[in-house]
Amino acid sequence: MSDRMALPDVALRLIDGFTAAARDVFGQSLVGVYLHGSAAMGCYNSAVSDLDFIVVVDAPMADARRRAFMDAVAELDARAPGKGIEMSVVTRSACAPFVHPAPFELHWSRMHAAWYARDPEDYIAKMRGTDADLAAHFTVIRGRGACLFGAAIGDVFAPVPKRDYVDSIRDDVCGAVDEIAGNTLYLTLNLARVLSYLEDGVVRSKREGGDWALKHLLGEYRPLVEAALSAYGGAADVAYDLDLARRYAAYMLGRIQALRDVGA
Repeated sequence: MSDRMALPDVALRLIDGFTAAARDVFGQSLVGVYLHGSAAMGCYNSAVSDLDFIVVVDAPMADARRRAFMDAVAELDARAPGKGIEMSVVTRSACAPFVHPAPFELHWSRMHAAWYARDPEDYIAKMRGTDADLAAHFTVIRGRGACLFGAAIGDVFAPVPKRDYVDSIRDDVCGAVDEIAGNTLYLTLNLARVLSYLEDGVVRSKREGGDWALKHLLGEYRPLVEAALSAYGGAADVAYDLDLARRYAAYMLGRIQALRDVGA
């Protein structure tokens, strides 16, 4: 990573630990380890962000390797700040040619930690399938991601069709009217990120989506976006107008749907 010094020490230690664990567990079958999300896009905040990884292997894994890697990831996640680690393991064949939704071999996020601690064998057996979110993750990796180890990004990841990327990012916000009161920071900025991409085709981070919204949206919504950006930057005790947030979500989803219909 050329911008390692832009990340806090705790994030750098976790990135190095995660990469080392992948190399140790997967050995010669490891194609590469790739960073995406806020840490790759210059807006990581250890209080509110997660560290996002894609691990690419050359073939499906035996359960013993799944367990060994999950043990290592769970231990790293327990020491991680903010939202912890989110990662997926995929085979190289899932990266090119791209098929939506893409298949994955293994997934981890902190929301699954209790399940893994309670019954790791059940977790290993069931945590595989397809994931529409991978269209967004692969797009970010190709555009702004970092190769932490292994084959170059362009040699592994095929282009993701725009329709698949749009489907992925829109799916992440489609319930925003009902959900924004409980997840105001994330959905406020993510709605802006989705709309901005439909407007101009630029892949943005959440912070960049918020900055775009301040320049392009009705002034009515400025206080909400400013509050979300302030919280994303680390401000404590940020208060949101939840009625405004619901109106904002409905307005944004209306514009997103209209632009999606035009581009369909």
